[in-house]
Amino acid sequence: MKREFVERDYVHAYNRGNRKMDIFYNDSDKWRFMKMIRYFNNEEPSKNILRQLFFLNRDDECDHFEWPKNWAPQKPLVKILTYCLKTNHFHLLMREIIKGGITKFMHKLGEGYTNYINAKYGESGRIFQGTYKSKIIKEANVLQYIDIYIQVLNVFELYPGGIEGALKEFDKAFEFAMDYPFCSLGESFGKRRMEIIDREIFGEMFTNLEAYKEVARDALLVRNIREIMGKLVIE
Repeated sequence: MKREFVERDYVHAYNRGNRKMDIFYNDSDKWRFMKMIRYFNNEEPSKNILRQLFFLNRDDECDHFEWPKNWAPQKPLVKILTYCLKTNHFHLLMREIIKGGITKFMHKLGEGYTNYINAKYGESGRIFQGTYKSKIIKEANVLQYIDIYIQVLNVFELYPGGIEGALKEFDKAFEFAMDYPFCSLGESFGKRRMEIIDREIFGEMFTNLEAYKEVARDALLVRNIREIMGKLVIE
């Protein structure tokens, strides 16, 4: 069934590998997906767009995705607030800004990445389990917890010792999450400048990094963030 989002809706979107298999085989694949998030967020068609970027951005570590000066100005399909890439799935928190924007963006992302993987590894068929899952966030106070869930909790699960180890060493684990290049936390607070996200709404909620960190600490150590989010959790 076709999803219908209303302009200004906040949407948590998620997809994972077919049969829960990996979708990212190495960091190079993650960097390619990051570029797709950046450059496919445009009303213009994306066919062959990354070939134009070959000499600008290789599929390796980068701290900035510039918009080429010889391109027409970007016309975003969506506003991206938060993202996180893990080995077999990804999360995005977005806002609908034009009718059908999220649907079109997610189609471009899924199709583009599937074509990339099939071409690179000589595979064929589906990479993802199907169409992406999504939840509309209606409650403004829940938005901050969705954000923490995506770009803090998900990365804490990668910390040595897993989530339990991360919660025992919260400050170190938070720095680990800040340094993780495939989520938006570092970009959210100026450690990287990928030009993927728009954090305006969270700037109104949190005055600085320390304020955000304390809300995250409370959400993970005192409250049960999954209970707060309830049915909005998709994983």
